[in-house]
Amino acid sequence: MFGAHPDDCDMGSGGTAILYARMGYAVKFVSLTNGDAGHQTMKGAALAKRRFAEAQEAGRRFGVTYDVLNNHDGALLPTLAVRLQVIKKIRQWDADIVIAPRPNDYHPDHRYTGVLVQDAAYLVAVPNVAPETPAIKKNPVFLYFRDRFERPNPFRPDIAIDISDVYGQKIHAMDAHESQMYEWLPWIGHYLDQVPVSKTDREKWLTKTREVKITPVIRMSLEKWYGKEKAAAVQYAEAFEICEYGGQPDETEVRRLFPMLGK
Repeated sequence: MFGAHPDDCDMGSGGTAILYARMGYAVKFVSLTNGDAGHQTMKGAALAKRRFAEAQEAGRRFGVTYDVLNNHDGALLPTLAVRLQVIKKIRQWDADIVIAPRPNDYHPDHRYTGVLVQDAAYLVAVPNVAPETPAIKKNPVFLYFRDRFERPNPFRPDIAIDISDVYGQKIHAMDAHESQMYEWLPWIGHYLDQVPVSKTDREKWLTKTREVKITPVIRMSLEKWYGKEKAAAVQYAEAFEICEYGGQPDETEVRRLFPMLGK
């Protein structure tokens, strides 16, 4: 799972990552930048060091490996050098599934993360590209995280995962990103005065403020994969759109790749 910043994967697919980890599968989060611009008072190397430590603690709580690349926050571009970084990460992990943002988003780092992963989607299987890292034998299935953006086209929830049972663990893992959850995001969002002081109250507050509603179209996707009765009981979900690049799974293959969906 690729994000632009340390905490992006956590928010977009943290519950799904926990489900995979609990089932014994290996999951890696990769942040393409070191997050050295995402704070109202800290910056540079000190902030990058803090965010790296937060990411490692979050990874421990999620049960995943967390890589943070040393590209500057707010300055990510879809260059050949970064594309090769992405290709190598996918190959080294021998990934079956790769998830990234769609390339339409308010933040340029998010957009370019989507572009970089799209650009890698075919090339991961080409031996003469980055030949020092052996090409992957089977092209992974590439997916997009859920987003709220409508233009040029809205997000399509091809797959929806029930994360109700692990939502508390997801929040606890996100809580590790203190610089973001309780400082930077509330500051830039103009609600810093609402952040509780105590740790217990903070996690309760985070549970409420980070809740993402299940839309009717996502509920329909849940019904497809879980059946109407089970879908109606889902309180929290994460959804993904299948990218047109990379492997193109049919329903049987989706259920194999996402065993938490059941039979």
